[in-house]
Amino acid sequence: MIPLKDYNPTRCFPVVSVVFIALNILVFLVDRFTGHYEPMIVETARGLVRTHQFVGGLSAGYALVPATFASVPFLAWPTVFTSMFLHGNWLHIGSNMLYLWIFGNNVEDVLGRFRFVLFYFACGAVAALAQVVSAPGSNIPMVGASGAVAGVMGAYLLLFPKARILTLVPIIFFFTFIEVPAFIIIGYWALIQFLNANWLGGGELRGGVAYFAHIGGFVAGVVLILLSGKGRGEGGFSRLP
Repeated sequence: MIPLKDYNPTRCFPVVSVVFIALNILVFLVDRFTGHYEPMIVETARGLVRTHQFVGGLSAGYALVPATFASVPFLAWPTVFTSMFLHGNWLHIGSNMLYLWIFGNNVEDVLGRFRFVLFYFACGAVAALAQVVSAPGSNIPMVGASGAVAGVMGAYLLLFPKARILTLVPIIFFFTFIEVPAFIIIGYWALIQFLNANWLGGGELRGGVAYFAHIGGFVAGVVLILLSGKGRGEGGFSRLP
């Protein structure tokens, strides 16, 4: 299921969400033009993992490396935040920015612009730390806004559980568009993250995806929105145009 848009109007233009999207795209383009990825094999607790190493570019110096952070956190802490604006490929940034565009505007509208900035970075930081804790010895660089966006989705789930989401659903060889409540589309996404993280195993990146970072960011978003006193779903009932 791929969410395309929600029918949940905002009172104010989502300035912060748009700025975050623009910054992510700008950094991604600069990164693409100043470096490139090379395939590599990394030995982990689970065995050999096929991944990619970025040569040159911004990612080479600003990605979060769990093992480095675990060893020298006082020196590596800036990468917790710089890594949020780096992405591995077009699909990576495209999916993150799509989710941020769909769900970020309403969360920003509820929290206000300043608190939304703090909320976004807090979720991203918790996500990064969750991945470090799950794999403190990993030398695989972690990049992406996924953790922060996961926090936004967690907040949206509590604030607007019944908001209608236009969703692209594949059915065998065909695709169809349906409207589903937010709690279904976000709940399905969260379930996939928990299943893929494999709680009984280690915390290495699986298939190049930092699932524990997604879970950490999502949980942070839920907790923070509850602490804010906003998590009662008061604005979250189906608002159709």
